Amino acid sequence: MTDARDAVLHSAPGALVLERVTRRYPGNPEPSVAELSLTIAPGELLALVGASGSGKTTTLRIAAGYETPDEGRVLLGDEGGAQRDITREPPQRRGFGMVFQHYALFPHMRVEENVAFGLEARGVRKADRLGQARDALDAVGLGGKSARPVQALSGGEQQRVALARALVIRPRVLLLDEPLSNLDPTLRQSMRDELRSTLRQSGVTALFVTHDQEDAFAVADRVAMLERGRLLQVGTPESLYHAPATRAVAEFVGRAALVPAERRGDQVRITIGGVALDAPARQQDPNTSGPRLAVLRPESLVLAEDERTPSWRGEVVGRRFAGGHVVYRVRLGRGVEVEVMGDGAGAREGAQTGVRLAGVPVAVVPGSA
Repeated sequence: MTDARDAVLHSAPGALVLERVTRRYPGNPEPSVAELSLTIAPGELLALVGASGSGKTTTLRIAAGYETPDEGRVLLGDEGGAQRDITREPPQRRGFGMVFQHYALFPHMRVEENVAFGLEARGVRKADRLGQARDALDAVGLGGKSARPVQALSGGEQQRVALARALVIRPRVLLLDEPLSNLDPTLRQSMRDELRSTLRQSGVTALFVTHDQEDAFAVADRVAMLERGRLLQVGTPESLYHAPATRAVAEFVGRAALVPAERRGDQVRITIGGVALDAPARQQDPNTSGPRLAVLRPESLVLAEDERTPSWRGEVVGRRFAGGHVVYRVRLGRGVEVEVMGDGAGAREGAQTGVRLAGVPVAVVPGSA
């Protein structure tokens, strides 16, 4: 990519700050968003995840200016650290780019005209805006398709047109609402990498809303999880996966069995079917009172077919091939089912086997079975 094309897409990113934002709707006793505070640093890619009804879309609409919070503020910061209160500014004054779930492209326009539309609204001359639109299309790999009807493009190509249109205006912040949800699984995987690469190259601050944790983990620098309008945890994908703060985060992120456990200093003791096994606890627990659950991920367990090895005994009730490994589903005592990662040479369905801890740190969260 040439320096000129890079300049077309490169933004002057701003920090986006949501400060104790609350939004209530008439007839709903619970707020859709409740005292949400979140800071997205300049140039950072943050994904907002959660189940349906968690408040993701409301938060995005508040950030965009389509909704006004009942309480709290929305602030836009510059690289010098100064902040401007934009809580009540309309969307067109915020200078944000937006990529919608259904792309919102104009079917009667050519590809380059779709990309140039935002520049036209900003008073850029036709020759200049079409030139910038073509450079933006080059930057997303569609340089040879600028004159085509937008309806002639595939779903993945339309997604890139929508992204180019949002980035060509050099937004301070880019907002993305489920931009990958309409793609087939194979294309979706490749588009995750392309989306992250393009956003990273542009330098834009981005808030990416999705219900798909794999999309979030592949694209974002940090992930924030909402439940019923409240922020449960924000951190890197690794921290949410390996050190969930709550049971809800542990259940939403990745695959895991949550079983009763006892903290013993820097160790966690897990008892299943009368057999107690110990593992290092992953994180410090500032409040050791109350019941605890161990988060058993597939990679934290191994099969132990030798009955002399201390292990939990159970039956293999399922197995699935996952590329470089096989994941076994094993039913242990007291109805506990766990998933265990193996190399494919282990037990078959219906076989009796043992399961032991792999010796890696195990996360512990508050709660009871």
